[in-house]
Amino acid sequence: MAADELISPLQSFEGRLLFAVPKKGRLLQASLNLLEGADIQFKRENRLDIALVKNLPIALVFLPAADIPTFVGEGRVDLGITGYDQVQEHDAGVRALKRARRMSGEWISPEDAARDPHGCETVLDLGFGACKLQVQVPAKGEYSDGRDLIGKNIGTSFVNLAQEYFTRLEMEQEQGASTNGDVNAKPIVSGRKLRTNIMHLSGSVEAACALGVADGIVDLVESGETMKAAGLKPIDTVVESSAILIKSKQPSNPAMVDLIAARIGGVITAQKYVLCQYNIPKKSLHDATKITPGKRAPTVTQLEEEGWVAISAMVERKGIAPVMDELVKVGATDILVLEIRNTRGI
Repeated sequence: MAADELISPLQSFEGRLLFAVPKKGRLLQASLNLLEGADIQFKRENRLDIALVKNLPIALVFLPAADIPTFVGEGRVDLGITGYDQVQEHDAGVRALKRARRMSGEWISPEDAARDPHGCETVLDLGFGACKLQVQVPAKGEYSDGRDLIGKNIGTSFVNLAQEYFTRLEMEQEQGASTNGDVNAKPIVSGRKLRTNIMHLSGSVEAACALGVADGIVDLVESGETMKAAGLKPIDTVVESSAILIKSKQPSNPAMVDLIAARIGGVITAQKYVLCQYNIPKKSLHDATKITPGKRAPTVTQLEEEGWVAISAMVERKGIAPVMDELVKVGATDILVLEIRNTRGI
């Protein structure tokens, strides 16, 4: 079922906030885990891309991650989880369309203007799906800089970002050649034909160079192992990306958007921290609280045993082991580390 065919039936669910989730790929499972942590309860039937949330007035729509910025930006969907790279690709496409219309002198009717994308806003960085959109070339080839690929064949699924990247490089090259170092020279105005050939490839982009289809590629890289296996190396980074929560600039239910954002933000914070509890002689309280200052301040409770207190403080998960080591050195005992399932107001 095409993505745009999903939205029309959802218009009948009055009062439900529409929330787009990646239907497959590297962001799907982490997104589902996030929804579970935020107590968004739903059951997705097999092969259906729509799911009604049981405990909140929300309808989940499962869409390709690349389409989510479009539906959110046009106000057809209120919230969405996608990659920052996909939002940037969408925005670059909108800029290219507006630029083309402006250069052609096309008159835009009020009706057409109303259908133009309104854009979307980033609500939260979700802390997963980190990757880079990079320019990659054959490791044993002659190219070592993005400018070496000007006028060459470039394979990518991120056509708009690739066009902007090489347009900038071409303009810088032409600007440098035309001014001969004159810093007061007027900049070249964009609008001329791109000399670099950007080819759209929908999959297996990393194979394009080996097959002789492209001289270089622009593609997402996580660990880099796939690119190395394909005999490629990075020479520049176009965009650094991770999963983000985005919202429409005109959501149907702003209060529900804020509620979901708060819940998801609480889950993200809970994933970053653990709760550290321990007992410490009162004389060592100052040293101990320097080690575990907490988010705002540690909780200190007097124990029945004279001269002892109990401390409770949030500690970043990634640093808990050395924190425990330091606490032992200053005399802490009964050290416990507890999971935090969710948070608010932090």
